[in-house]
Amino acid sequence: MSDTLQDTFDDATGDLAIGEFEAAIVGYRKCVALDPAFFNGWQALGMALMKTGEIKEAIGCGIQATILQPNDLLAWTALSQMYVQDEQIAEAEHAKQNATILGIGGRVDKTRD
Repeated sequence: MSDTLQDTFDDATGDLAIGEFEAAIVGYRKCVALDPAFFNGWQALGMALMKTGEIKEAIGCGIQATILQPNDLLAWTALSQMYVQDEQIAEAEHAKQNATILGIGGRVDKTRD
């Protein structure tokens, strides 16, 4: 990871920690623009967007995070929460099911989605 990416991510995370959600979103957007494969950037951007009520875009970020790291328990848990907020219950249950599989030591087979 480049110093620029790390510094940008750290700054955005600092903004998020003090409740400056819009500034955090700007920073996290910059992170994923610098490195579209940056899992932590997508995950954090999705969570910040969820905090501001931008659920549809948050879901897109959550999906991207699970594509980048399909066996990340927290990514699936966050995606489930995003779907719940958007009242997409079937999708939320599917994401929760994947989180449960990971929680008991299994793996998610992305070829079956």
